[in-house]
Amino acid sequence: MSNDSATDNFDTMTDTPILIAGAGAIGSILGGMLHDAGHDVTMLGRRAHLDAIARGGLRISGLLGERTVMGMKLADDPARLAGRFGLILCAVKSYDTESIADALAGRLNSDGVIVSMQNGLGNIESLIERFGTRRVLGARVIFGAEIPAPGSAHVTVFAQPVAIGPAPAINREDSPALAERARAIAAMLDAAGVPAAGAGDITPVIWTKLLYNIALNPLGAILRLHYGALAADADVRAIMERAIDEAFAVARAVGVALPFANADEYRKVFYEQLIPPTFDHRPTMWHDLHVRGRTEIGALNGRIVELADAFGLEAETNRMLTRLIRAAERVTEKKESR
Repeated sequence: MSNDSATDNFDTMTDTPILIAGAGAIGSILGGMLHDAGHDVTMLGRRAHLDAIARGGLRISGLLGERTVMGMKLADDPARLAGRFGLILCAVKSYDTESIADALAGRLNSDGVIVSMQNGLGNIESLIERFGTRRVLGARVIFGAEIPAPGSAHVTVFAQPVAIGPAPAINREDSPALAERARAIAAMLDAAGVPAAGAGDITPVIWTKLLYNIALNPLGAILRLHYGALAADADVRAIMERAIDEAFAVARAVGVALPFANADEYRKVFYEQLIPPTFDHRPTMWHDLHVRGRTEIGALNGRIVELADAFGLEAETNRMLTRLIRAAERVTEKKESR
């Protein structure tokens, strides 16, 4: 497929139907802002949240402004979706990627694209298995949001613009055309009020966020502390820094071109630039662990462990954190079954 045909008409796809696959906090913000900007948006999510939106609209608040968005199409089951979509933003939890990909296999236009807006590693690969290399992009979302009540979505922190792009190591010859599509999608989001930018290679961007998540998320969930409190505790810092060291070594082994000379340089950015704007933020894993009883640990620290084992590297700190979270998931499950 040539670059011209891959991007044909994409820049002007203002009328293309957009599906938010996973209308949780992040998905609701993305879908609501796009619909408010005039795009045709369908939200696929949980019934209680969608029922509240159907009754009174989606109430968006926080750092991206205040608005109530009316008129979106809503579905709580993929089987109830109408038609096909030119753009799907996939915002489900990483452990649901394969199942949502199967459920949406016939819902993406032949010239459409699906974007993984998810945490961790492996999501792009899972989507490519179902949709093919020419129809899948990755994204780094590093703003925080929550659903304070059904029908509402609140932006709590916004660290950096959303980044969207291909992963050339996986998308291969389709990457140049997909990079054009990524820029077009980013422009749509940006014009809708969600700061966003295209990236020629999303892989280092995703890995940079992964370094942040593997250090903060499991410890924040286990200790019930926000990011600033974690960084302020000397014992916790020692654990986080060891987890970062291990993940950095794995990234090097995999061949990821991280924008840091070494782990020490990343840690300086971590403590001085990344933690301060998200100081009071609590990881989503905290809510996932203590409310849902299931987390994305497998796509985060667990994936670092898998890759380290494959390359013969040490990852004992990430292994310990993975085991602790999985044990905590089982404890939560037992409490709920009583």
